[in-house]
Amino acid sequence: MAKGKTSVFFCQECGYESAKWMGQCPACKAWNSFVEEPVHKADGKSAGSARRSGEKAEPSVLSEVVIREENKLLTGIGELDRVLGGGIVQGSLTLVGGDPGIGKSTLLLQVCQHVSRAGHKVLYISGEESTVQIKMRADRIGSFSKEMLLLCETNLSDIEEVIRQNRPEVVVIDSIQTMYNENVSAAPGSVSQVRESTGVLLQLAKGLGVSVFIVGHVTKEGTVAGPRVLEHMVDTVLYFEGDRHASYRILRGVKNRFGSTNEIGVFEMREQGLLEVPNASEYMLSGRPENASGSVVACTMEGTRPLLVEIQALVCQSNFGIPRRQTTGTDFNRVNLLMAVLEKRCGVQLAGCDAYVNITGGMKILEPAIDLGIVIAILSSFRNRAVNQKLIAFGEVGLSGEVRAVSQAAQRVAEAAKLGFEVCVVPAVSEKDCRQACTQEGMQIIGVRTMQDVLAVI
Repeated sequence: MAKGKTSVFFCQECGYESAKWMGQCPACKAWNSFVEEPVHKADGKSAGSARRSGEKAEPSVLSEVVIREENKLLTGIGELDRVLGGGIVQGSLTLVGGDPGIGKSTLLLQVCQHVSRAGHKVLYISGEESTVQIKMRADRIGSFSKEMLLLCETNLSDIEEVIRQNRPEVVVIDSIQTMYNENVSAAPGSVSQVRESTGVLLQLAKGLGVSVFIVGHVTKEGTVAGPRVLEHMVDTVLYFEGDRHASYRILRGVKNRFGSTNEIGVFEMREQGLLEVPNASEYMLSGRPENASGSVVACTMEGTRPLLVEIQALVCQSNFGIPRRQTTGTDFNRVNLLMAVLEKRCGVQLAGCDAYVNITGGMKILEPAIDLGIVIAILSSFRNRAVNQKLIAFGEVGLSGEVRAVSQAAQRVAEAAKLGFEVCVVPAVSEKDCRQACTQEGMQIIGVRTMQDVLAVI
C-alpha cells in the first residue's frame, strides 16, 4: 500500500483488494463491484488471527487422527440434523442466511434450547437485540436451562475474551454484519469488517473446537451481504427460503463439508416457533384439488431425499397479439422450450395460448426431472381433461421429443408408493429398475420413450 494511503477498494463479490477503483474485478470478473473503504490496523498482525502469542501451531499425523461419533452434536431437530449431515460437527463454522423475518434467529434459538437441555454449554451473542427482547422471544419457545448463556455485544475483542473464558460448545453470532473489529477502521457491515470478523471466528472455532453459527443478512438478489469470500471461509452454508408471510419454511444446504449438498429441511411456522415437517411430500400435496385439469404430481430429488410436488398449469386462448407466459417456482425459459417441443413434435397448437405454470408449496425446482410433469400438466389444461389422481410422472424431455432417464429413479418410485400412488410414468430406460424397486401390489409402471407415448398414456 502506498505511503499515507488510508483507504483501498474491495470487491463486494470476492473480497479482492485494489489500490484504485476498477470497473471489472480481475479475480471474479464482476462488474461495478468495487467499494472504497478506509483501512487502518493497529499492529502488523492480521486482524483475522485469533491465536495467542504463547501458542504454537503443531502439525498432526493424519493416520493418528481419530473420528468419533461424539464429535457430532445432535440439535434435537431432525430436519436440521439431516441438512447439517447428521448433527453439529465440533469446531465447524456455519453460515445461516435468509430474508428478514423468515425465522433465522428463531431456529437458532430453538437449537440453543435443545442443546442446552442436553447439558451442553451454549452462548448466544446478539448485536441486534437486547437481552429483554431475546427473553420475550424465548418465552414463546419454551423454557431454557442454566447452560444457556446470553451476551449482547458487538465488539469482537470482548466477544473473543468471553468465549475463551467460558469455553462454550456452541456459539451463535446474530448477526455477522453487526460485529465490529477494532483492528479495522471500517464501519460494521462493510466488506473488510465482515471478512476480518469471520476470520477471527474461524480461528476460534478451529483452535478451541467451538461450533459457531453466524447469521448473515441477504441482499435484494437473495445472496449473503458482504464479500463472496465469506461463503468460501465457512464449512456449511444454509439458506432459508419461502415467503415470510406463509406458514412454511424451507432450509436448504448449498454448501456442506460434512454432508451432502442441496439437502433440504421443511419447517412450519407456529406460535411456539418452527416445527419440523417429517413427511414433506405429504405436506406439499395437502389441499390438492380433485378431478381438476392441469394438475399433475411429479417427483424431484433434493439431495438424497425424494420429494413429491404438485405442478399446476393453466392454458387458455390469448386475447393479445403476443401470448403471455408466466412461471412460479420453475425456470421460465425451460417451460417455453417444452411448449415448443409439444408444438413441433406433437402438433399441439400452443402458439396462440396464454400459459401459466406453478409449483405449489413455494418450492423452487430447476431439476430437469420435472419436465415430464410440466408437459402432462400443460396437455391436461389444454385439452381440459383431468389426469388420474393416483398418477405420478418424472423424466427429462429433450428437444427431439425423447424422454431421457433421470438419476435415482427407484427411490422416486418407492416414495410414490409410500403415499399411495398407483401409476408411475417413467422414462423407458428406467422402467426395469423401477419395477424391481416397486413392492406395492397393483402399482403400474409405464415406460415412455417419446412425446407420442406420453400422449397415448394420458
